[in-house]
Amino acid sequence: MNWAVASRNGDSWHSTACILCSINCGLKVQTDGERHITKVIGDKQHPVSQGYVCEKAQRLDYYQNGADRLTSPMRRKADGTYEPVDWDTAIREISARMTAVRDHYGGDKILFYGGGGQGNHLGGAYMDAWLKALGVKYRSNALAQEKTGEFWVAGKMFGVGTHGDFEHCEVGVFLGKNPWQSHGFARARSVIQQIAKDPNRCLVVIDPRRSETAQKADYHLAVKPGTDAWLVAAMAALIVQKGWVDQEWVKYHTTGFEDIVPALMWVQVSDCAAICGVDEKLIREVTQRIAEADSVSFFEDLGVQMSVHSTLVSYLQRLIWLTTGHYGREGTANAFVPFLSLGKASKGEVGGSEGRVARVSPVAGAKIIIGLIPCNVIPEEILTDHPDRYRAMIIQSGNPVHSLADSQRMREALRALEFSVAIDVAMTETAREVDYVLPTPSQFEKAEATFFNLEFPDNAFHLRQPLFPPLAGTLDEGEITARLLEEMGELGDEDYEALQVAAKAGRTAFTLTFLAQMAMKPKLMKYVTSILYRTLGSTLPPGMAMAAVVWGLCPLFVQKFPHAAKRAGFGGPAPIAANRLFKAILNSPSGVVFARSDFDDSWRAIRRPDNRINLAIPELLAELKRMLREPPRADTDYPFILSAGERRSDTANTVVRDTAWHKKDLYASLRISPQDAAALGCETGDTLRLATRRASAAVTVEVSDMMAPGHISLPNGTGIRYTDASGTTRQRGVAPNEFTDAASRDFLAGTPWHKHVPARLEKPA
Repeated sequence: MNWAVASRNGDSWHSTACILCSINCGLKVQTDGERHITKVIGDKQHPVSQGYVCEKAQRLDYYQNGADRLTSPMRRKADGTYEPVDWDTAIREISARMTAVRDHYGGDKILFYGGGGQGNHLGGAYMDAWLKALGVKYRSNALAQEKTGEFWVAGKMFGVGTHGDFEHCEVGVFLGKNPWQSHGFARARSVIQQIAKDPNRCLVVIDPRRSETAQKADYHLAVKPGTDAWLVAAMAALIVQKGWVDQEWVKYHTTGFEDIVPALMWVQVSDCAAICGVDEKLIREVTQRIAEADSVSFFEDLGVQMSVHSTLVSYLQRLIWLTTGHYGREGTANAFVPFLSLGKASKGEVGGSEGRVARVSPVAGAKIIIGLIPCNVIPEEILTDHPDRYRAMIIQSGNPVHSLADSQRMREALRALEFSVAIDVAMTETAREVDYVLPTPSQFEKAEATFFNLEFPDNAFHLRQPLFPPLAGTLDEGEITARLLEEMGELGDEDYEALQVAAKAGRTAFTLTFLAQMAMKPKLMKYVTSILYRTLGSTLPPGMAMAAVVWGLCPLFVQKFPHAAKRAGFGGPAPIAANRLFKAILNSPSGVVFARSDFDDSWRAIRRPDNRINLAIPELLAELKRMLREPPRADTDYPFILSAGERRSDTANTVVRDTAWHKKDLYASLRISPQDAAALGCETGDTLRLATRRASAAVTVEVSDMMAPGHISLPNGTGIRYTDASGTTRQRGVAPNEFTDAASRDFLAGTPWHKHVPARLEKPA
C-alpha cells in the first residue's frame, strides 16, 4: 500500500519494517492519516521475522517526526552558521565545486562515506552514479569499523559470506555478542529462549559482561576485556591437542590443516586461561561440548570486532567450528545467497562498469577491504600536507563525527576539507561541520530496502512502500543524483526519451529498449541507476520511483543464481524471470522469498580450489605467535577498560535523535560493577569524571551486576545535539566517541578498539 492510500486510511494497518538494526523485522503500523505512526506490531506475513518484534520498534515515530528534520538545503556561511537556499542553487553550486575539485586534483581526492544505514540502502545505489561521474575511487562506511576484518578472513577461508543456523543448532556460541539486544539473526529473542529451554541444546556466551544473553546461557565464559584471542586460541588448540578434530571431514572438505597444527600445538592452554581469566576446566568442558555436538553455530560481533586482536579472533573462532566439521549442514554455518553483495556495493559495482580501486589508502597506506578504507584512518588521510590527501568528502546517510573514533579529530578533518556535502534527513553532528546539507525524505516517505539478506535456506527481500508523502522541501537520493548529473552535463533528455516511451508500453518493451540503448551507448552504463530513476521510475506507483534501481538488480541476481531463483519461483530466461521477480517484489508489501538454497549450494559457493575451505592464513598464524609472546599489560594510569557503545534496551542508534523516547532508567549512564562502585564510594545516580587519553567528561553512574570489576561501559547513540520544536538545542549525555582514539585499531583491517579503551574514573572535584 503506497502513501497515497495510507494517508487516506489512518486507521488501517500498513506494512513496513523496523530500521533500528540490520534484521529489519517486518512491521504492521497504524498511522493517523497525516504524518504520525501511532501503533506498531509485528508483521506475521513477513517471510523472515514472521510477526516477531522487539520494543525498540515502538520508537519509530520519534524518527519520523523529529523536530530537527530539514526542509531546505542548508549552506554554511563564513561565520559557521547555516542559511537555507533553494534546490536549484544548491545543485548548481555543489556540482560546480565538486567538479572543480575533480578537475584540479582528480576524482581520487574525493572521499565518499556512507551509502545507507540500517534500513536505507537504495539511496546509496543512486549515489553511485554521481560518484562515477566525479571519478571517486575511495569509499568508506560503518562496515569498515565493524566487519571488514571478518570479511577478509571469510574471503581467505571461503571466498563467500556465511551465516549460522541458530534456529536448529545443538550448540549456539555468541562471541562478543548479545543478541537479546543487538539481534543479528531473525527472531533472536525467541530463538534464544528456545535454546535455553531445551535440555538437549546448549547456549554458550563469551563476554566480559553478564549480558541478558549470558544470563540465559548454559556456559558464560566471562573473559577479561581484550583477551578474547587467548580464549579462542586455547579452544582451537584443545581441539587439535586432545584429538577432537573431525579428521575425515577435514580431509575431505578443507586444505591447510597441516599448516595450522604446529601453531596450535604450540599454544599453552593453561597460560591462555590465566591471561583471559576463564577457568581452564571450564574452557576444556565447553570446547569438548562443541567438539562432540552434532551441530554448532558461532556468531561473533562488535564486542570482539571492535577490540584488540579482532581479525585474529575472527580467524581463530572459525578454526574451532571448522576443525570439528560444522559447515554445510542444518544447524551449522551455510553460504547465504545475497540479492546484492554488500562487498560489491561497497566497491561501487552497482550497475555499470566498476572503477579501479587501489588496494591501500593513498596517505596512510591502510589495507582496503571490500573497497572500503578503514574509518580510523580518515582524519590521517585529510589532516596532512601529503599531495594525495582527500580534498573533498560526500557523506550520505552517515554520521561519522558521532560514530567514528576520535570525534574531535573527525570534526577537525571535515573543517579542513576544501568542500564537503552531507545528504541526510536532519542536522546531524556531521551535518553541522560540512559546507552543504541536502535534506532527504525519511525512510517512511519513499521506497526503501536493505541488502542485509543473510538467511538460509530461504532468503527474502523486502521493498518497503512509503507510509507518508515526502516532507515539503526534501528530495530523495534518486532525484538529487539525477539533477546533479544533469547539471554536470552527463545526462539529458536525449538519454531518457526512448526509454520513457518504452516504459509506458510495459516492462517487456522497456527491457528490450533498455538492452538496445545500453548496447548503443555503453558509456551510459555507469549512470544506469539515474537513467532507471528518470525512465522506469516515473511509471511506478506514487512514492515508488526509488524502486526503479531494484529492477536493474533483478537480472543480475537471476543470472548469477539461476538455481536458487528458480526454486523460489523465478526460473526461465533471465529477462523474463527478472521481470517476474521485480513484479513480485513490487507487489509484496511484506517482502518476498527471492532465493531458495540447499546444502549442496553452500559447498558449491566456496570460491576456493575444489570447493574446499582454506584453514591456513599465514598472516594470522604469524600474528598468533606474536600475540602469545606479548601478553597484555596493565595500564596503571588508566586502570579501567571502557566499552564505548554498548547496546541496551533503552538505547537506539542516532537515527532516532529525539531523546524524549527514553522513558525509563538512567539515560546515557556509565555502567560499573558493584565492587568498583564500593571502591569509589559511589552509587547509582552519582556523578563521576570519566577520563581517557582523548577526553574527560562528567558521567552519571549506574551500578550493575552485569559488569565485571575493572570493566565499564557507555551506551551507543547518546550525546546527540538535538534541536527541539522550540528551536532549543540540547545535548543529553556524552557521545562515546569523544573518548576513543583513532590510533587504536587492528593491525590488519584497521577496525577500531571501541570496546577496549583504557580509562580512569574519579570523583569530581
